Amino acid sequence: MNIFDNITEIFSWIFLVYGILVCTCYVLAAIFSFYEIRDYKRKYNLKDEVALLQSNNLPAISILAPAYNEEANIVENVRSLLTVNYPYFEIVIINDGSKDGTLNQLISTFQLIEDDTPYHNFIPSKDINRVYRSSSHSFRNLKVIDKKNGGKADALNAGINACSHEIICCIDVDCILESDALLKLIKPFLNNKNKVIASGGIIRIANSCIIEDGRIIEVKLPEKFIAKAQVIEYFRAFLMGRMAWSRIDGLMLISGAFGMFDKQTVMDAGGYNHNTVGEDMELLVRMRRVMAEKNTPYTVGFIPDPLCWTEVPQDWNILYRQRNRWTRGTIETLWLHRKMMFNPKYKILGLLSAPYWMLFEWLAPIIEFCGILFFMLLLLFGKVNWFYVSSFFLASYSFIVLFSITAIFFEEYSFQQYKRTNYIYKLILTACLEPFILHPYIVWSSLKGNIDLIRGKKSWGEMQRTGLRNSAKT
Repeated sequence: MNIFDNITEIFSWIFLVYGILVCTCYVLAAIFSFYEIRDYKRKYNLKDEVALLQSNNLPAISILAPAYNEEANIVENVRSLLTVNYPYFEIVIINDGSKDGTLNQLISTFQLIEDDTPYHNFIPSKDINRVYRSSSHSFRNLKVIDKKNGGKADALNAGINACSHEIICCIDVDCILESDALLKLIKPFLNNKNKVIASGGIIRIANSCIIEDGRIIEVKLPEKFIAKAQVIEYFRAFLMGRMAWSRIDGLMLISGAFGMFDKQTVMDAGGYNHNTVGEDMELLVRMRRVMAEKNTPYTVGFIPDPLCWTEVPQDWNILYRQRNRWTRGTIETLWLHRKMMFNPKYKILGLLSAPYWMLFEWLAPIIEFCGILFFMLLLLFGKVNWFYVSSFFLASYSFIVLFSITAIFFEEYSFQQYKRTNYIYKLILTACLEPFILHPYIVWSSLKGNIDLIRGKKSWGEMQRTGLRNSAKT
């Protein structure tokens, strides 16, 4: 064998071993998540929630929702939040320097007046112009902060400084919460032997759903392929990904759309980092790192119930910008906390979670792209064994589709949000097409995210939404 043949064999084995590792991780994730969902379903009891609602010992919660240029929907968004079924909570809307009439809408609708109650600037943020509270008894738990524009992370830091309660719930203002979302998300904080620093739940896709008065009236499958494919992505990410990590207490990410945190731990960690575009992931990793370095026993909770509904991109350009940003945020977090990598001091987080995110989240698109280039090189030199290539392709494709179908089964086994039989058939068909349509685009977006990070790009990119409440009502 010549040198070229030796190099070819080495790289072939590298790609094969990497593929086997990926498949092994996915199989283990499916097993762990199945047992986690099964145990949760066995323990779930509606009577427990009724008892909780009647309890006087539930901790009060501050809901923090940044808003930027949300004039069209801000009033309905806030009305939706006000109907959450929880005994003690306040809503803090942070108007992050909106250039439209967002603030005026809030002032006029909710009868806001200036609040001169002093607050401490524990976490640095952009200057606050005014703090408002409602003069109406109906909205007595509403507070609005008007500040100079600084981005989502900066807005949340301002909200943390001004909020009243020790448990904070950070959400996207245009998300739709289930009425019992807070009641379920607070459960990990109750009667846990270790300190709970954060809790997250499953996010579902609201595109095409019928929505009235800020509530999901009917769950419908998105009409566009790009959104249907993301439904399957979310099944894999939450039901088979984060459920598995929750099983071994290795979560590194709670969705920025809806997450609950211990306020003091957030402040001890320094609040949200406004120098990264992945502020949600970076905060949780930093909080876990702080707790580990203080040798304080702690845990991160996760609730497998669908608690929050959000809109996903239905335009390819917007999807590209989102995934580009997610890639940059992941890399920034891993780099900022590279000290944890393979470090036994951080236990599961250092020995398993961080290496997994590096090898199979950050590097996966790069390795896949290199594999494509390697195949093209073999093709150019006539070194392709078509029997092996076709066998490998068939095995890989079958595994990918089977994994997606398993995620759909987990959804049916657990919460059955999509009740029509034809929805399941459409999802299975989407799972068969996704590897050829959506997946290559996601790989390309991630590759560009790596390039943009090297070039120093820091922006979020424009994330236009179609407006769920306006378009989905019937």
